[in-house]
Amino acid sequence: MANDMHYREAACPACTGTQAANGWCMSPHPTDTPALLILNPNTSTSVTALLEATAQRIKLREGLPVRIRCATASFGPRYITGEVGAAVAAHAAMETYAAASKQEGVPTAVLLACFGDPGLFAMRALSPAPVLGLAEVSMQAAARLGPFVVLTGGAAWIPMLHRLAQALPLAAPMLGVQAVRHSGGQMAAQPTQAVEWLTEAAAQALRRWPEAKALLLGGAGLAGLAAPLASRLPVPVLDNVEIALGEALRTAMTPRQRMAPDGEAGPWSGLGPGLAALLPAPAGE
Repeated sequence: MANDMHYREAACPACTGTQAANGWCMSPHPTDTPALLILNPNTSTSVTALLEATAQRIKLREGLPVRIRCATASFGPRYITGEVGAAVAAHAAMETYAAASKQEGVPTAVLLACFGDPGLFAMRALSPAPVLGLAEVSMQAAARLGPFVVLTGGAAWIPMLHRLAQALPLAAPMLGVQAVRHSGGQMAAQPTQAVEWLTEAAAQALRRWPEAKALLLGGAGLAGLAAPLASRLPVPVLDNVEIALGEALRTAMTPRQRMAPDGEAGPWSGLGPGLAALLPAPAGE
């Protein structure tokens, strides 16, 4: 049984208990099924569908009784291709999370399903449930095999992912990022061609970093492409989506004490409806 903490305005006949200052109901509400929210901070519904299909497959394979919920950002870039898109997507992720939580209740766990993890730490401050990042989880898994290289789409991601990797506690270093010129969205739309692009990028990466023990595919749109690459390459090829979704589903199954969100006092103005409901209004308003 999971405890469903939700915003107090959500329809719930059991909302008779204590209420946090920012409006979250702190009473335990038993529900039958743990829930994972897969949050796509891009506006691409096709990528969301790919994530959901992968999650459902892992759920069935591992026999995990988790309800899978998906939410797609309502504004921002269709695919993140640089710093500006990542910043906008971080805002979109928070607004989308807030709206989804108010509408259906806080899930048992959240996966921020973009390899750059935009807004991850802010999401953790907002959510009483654990929030996992696609890049953080999969980079940590790759590092357990030894030094690794990320294969991804778009050269703008190279400094962004180096910055992220330097901030993470990794068991072994990320040696570098090998980027193809095509975006993750383009590779998701052309998976057969993407395997050829990634094979060439992988060969270049292994010549540049021969000490690499693993190659990590980075990007939600690259889900499912590790398997056809594996037979072509001499080191393990890891699927960031498979790794992170598996961990997120297992996290949703793990009972834990929920914490009240760490809403900042503001004052706030001009917020979207989700964040406006979630973040506390200043005293006297």
